[in-house]
Amino acid sequence: MSAESTPLLARENGTHPRRSFSHRVKALIAAEGEPSWIQSYKHFLFGSYFNVLLLFVPLSFISDALNFDAALRFSFSFLAIIPLAKLLGDATEQMSAKLGPTLAGLLNASFGNAVEIIVGIAALFQNQLRIVQTSMLGSILSNLLLVLGCSFLAAGFKFKESNFQVTAAQASSSLMTLACITLIIPAAYNFTISPSNDTRFGTLFDAGEEGLLVISRGTALLLLGVYVAYLCFQLKTHAYLFEGEEQEPEEPKMSAVSAGVALLGTTVVTSFCADYLVASIEETADRYSIPKPFIGLILLPIVSNAAEHVTSVWMAMKGQMELTIGICVGSSIQIATFVVPLLVIVGWIAGFNLTLFFANFETITLFVSVFLVNTLIQQSNYMEGLMLVSLYFVIALAFWVA
Repeated sequence: MSAESTPLLARENGTHPRRSFSHRVKALIAAEGEPSWIQSYKHFLFGSYFNVLLLFVPLSFISDALNFDAALRFSFSFLAIIPLAKLLGDATEQMSAKLGPTLAGLLNASFGNAVEIIVGIAALFQNQLRIVQTSMLGSILSNLLLVLGCSFLAAGFKFKESNFQVTAAQASSSLMTLACITLIIPAAYNFTISPSNDTRFGTLFDAGEEGLLVISRGTALLLLGVYVAYLCFQLKTHAYLFEGEEQEPEEPKMSAVSAGVALLGTTVVTSFCADYLVASIEETADRYSIPKPFIGLILLPIVSNAAEHVTSVWMAMKGQMELTIGICVGSSIQIATFVVPLLVIVGWIAGFNLTLFFANFETITLFVSVFLVNTLIQQSNYMEGLMLVSLYFVIALAFWVA
């Protein structure tokens, strides 16, 4: 082979000796049909109108560094987390596109409620145990009542009735009922051993604190096991129950590696904003007379689920009710059987006495919400959506005056 033929052959094989390593990597990515890094991050940062709110991320950092008024710190961090939650979801979705259905399902299950986990851990390590509890309960209620209700309402204006896989929906709602029962048992235990004490604010009493910790930690471990079994049920053994209409696969907008880097970076930034948000809650609540339970149960879930809420309503309007049920009920299940138990275990390891004992009023609120969803989750119409949304606003009103 002549010396002159070598560069030509190299060019044909894409291995020209003068090309740098980065050029070869880009050529390999292009050959596999993946977007370049520039294309990936262009989509990541400019692919949604939500990303306009990323302007509040540096404002959140600045307001904390300069110790601005608590309301400003709270507001900036609150608004910063909305686009960050959307970016976390986008990065997870783009990574999932390159994985098999099982790994994609596990990835989505793990990062589907990343903001709730980050906010919960931030509140936990600031010893704001009531904020942890109310924000987790608020996320469940927000998904079950507000988001599902708005989705049913939106679909009801376009379709007279919307049908979906009832068996899968009932399996999901049954698991949600189990999670609800596990929160009732600690409250019942506390009431039994301390019948004369006022438990409206979820205060732990010395007589039963040790027992509540044992019940909560044991239950958390069992719920994590049930959640793993549910993932196997949903992703493997009975996956056909959760399949909606066949959709054309979308072309990936990001390469898998760039999506992984974006996921890691966004998680770090979100953790800082969540820490600033939680740190400003106490002062904001005291200075502006906003009930802390209202902040935890109503405001924080809105910020962490805003992008997810829009997606659910949009899917419902397109008639994709299986996806809507998966987003709303599935997300509630993840929080109740994965996120809350995980936070209890993390608190156990870190020395924080976080339990599954919620205030009596909160426990009753969760029970009636799950009961209503179980009653309505056969088919959807606008009237069912109106009932769910109405109950949510009644609960919000009750916590405003709590």
